[in-house]
Amino acid sequence: MITQDSIEALKARLDIVDVVGSHVELKKTGANYKAPCPFHDEKSASFVVSPSKQIYHCFGCGAGGDSIKFVMEFEKLNYPEALEKLASTYNFSLSYSDNKSTKSSSGIMQKIDSWYHYLFTKNPQAISYIKERGIYESSIEKFGIGYAPDSNATISFIKSQLLSMNEAIEMGIVGNDGSRAYARFIERITFPIHSANGTIVGFGGRTITGHQAKYVNSPETPYFNKSRLLYAYHHAKQTIHKTKEIVITEGYLDVIMLHQAGFTNAVATLGTALTSEHLPILRKGEPKVIMAYDGDKAGRAAALKASKILSAGGFNGGVVIFSDGLDPADMVKNGAVEELSNMFRAPQPFIEFVLDEILSLYNLRDPKARELCMQDAIGYLKTLSAMLQEEYKSYLASRLGLSPSYIKITNKSNINQNLPFIDKNRHRDMWELTLIKTVLEHPEFIDQILDVLDPSLLKFHSSELSLALRGEFSHPQLMAIAVDEQIKALNSEDALRAELVSFLMKHYEREYKKVNVLSDITFEEKAFYIRKFKGKIELLKRGELVAFKS
Repeated sequence: MITQDSIEALKARLDIVDVVGSHVELKKTGANYKAPCPFHDEKSASFVVSPSKQIYHCFGCGAGGDSIKFVMEFEKLNYPEALEKLASTYNFSLSYSDNKSTKSSSGIMQKIDSWYHYLFTKNPQAISYIKERGIYESSIEKFGIGYAPDSNATISFIKSQLLSMNEAIEMGIVGNDGSRAYARFIERITFPIHSANGTIVGFGGRTITGHQAKYVNSPETPYFNKSRLLYAYHHAKQTIHKTKEIVITEGYLDVIMLHQAGFTNAVATLGTALTSEHLPILRKGEPKVIMAYDGDKAGRAAALKASKILSAGGFNGGVVIFSDGLDPADMVKNGAVEELSNMFRAPQPFIEFVLDEILSLYNLRDPKARELCMQDAIGYLKTLSAMLQEEYKSYLASRLGLSPSYIKITNKSNINQNLPFIDKNRHRDMWELTLIKTVLEHPEFIDQILDVLDPSLLKFHSSELSLALRGEFSHPQLMAIAVDEQIKALNSEDALRAELVSFLMKHYEREYKKVNVLSDITFEEKAFYIRKFKGKIELLKRGELVAFKS
């Protein structure tokens, strides 16, 4: 945490006129400054900045506060992010109670980024690739596209600039195998990745010399967590908050081309599918979420996972799937901007998409497969509110060719219906809540749970388990579980082990049944999964816990 003394020292450094004036054109009027309010539409200047009091106030909409509050509202940042943004802008070093800074104090990331960008301007092959993709010069500048040379050149640059090699390793620019340091980005076009406040925290790299991995990202560091970041969010956030809509794509070039075409609310996940850890940033401004994914198997699988997470989280929006091998970048390059706009205006709603994808996994001509499909779909519907469950029962029944009376969604009646901070319309699973409370009361069990169980296996409370396993015990959802007396924690490793064995046995038996009736995988793939699940089931029958990823 940032120390209070450090915050007060930063406040003393700030000048409200300078801070606001860097975002809004101010005109001096007597002792104060005025401007049209940046927080609501108006023609007259009702927004007043007082240098003597170091505050701003709008007499039209009532907005007001100090320099930090202004940056929070204008930049759409939370309090710590606003502090770090201002500290970076005014070259102020914040102090942290845990002796950690959320950014490199020496500015090493910015220096490396500037060097990469300079090298890009001198590399004809990199320039040719980017321009062939249809990217303009203005977009190259806006997104800071660069080029990383061979490893020796990067190491030499760091040494020649007297930058800290330890810091370069900590920031993920350089790796160390114990005997030598090496650059993590070699002969790649680079895309700087920023936090929400605009600080560079990592890079993405695209090979142009035939490296086996087409794209790589910075490794996980204290500053770079790809499951909590969205590429270009710092560029897109103003439009997102203005239009109440965000477009999420799969790649850097998709984002750049969409911005180039005027879709400046576009962002991308960082080489990973959308996760529950992305939800806090997506909730900012409460936008409609549009997932724009490729139509290949990997793209549809990623869209399915994201749609389950978003629909269970109560998000509004839907999915746009690109067919014929095209992606958003291709469509912009081909001039199909109006077609893209129409697609984004009419995405397939998340719930319909999930149900359709579940249905596509089964041979619905086989009665047994159809029954398993129905159970799978019902399991998903249970993650939704009671109203949505009822709404989509008829949709599922229609697609299965059944009467809606066959679609029975029963929720357990013994779950406490008064849990604060948890949507009362969501199904609550006492076993899952018990597991989470066990983590809260016995954090020493976390490693044992992580070894064998991924939060995604939970149908109803995966996000809460993720929070608990990350140790975010002060989160409101976890505090609600912690104080609920009807939820009892397991108090011994033996009790936990027995419950995990029972849960995982049921899970892998379900997976075994599913794979037997899948119609969209090869015989070899089916045989592999059958062997895998049978092996896990046999171990569990003997009381042995098995690693989740094995």
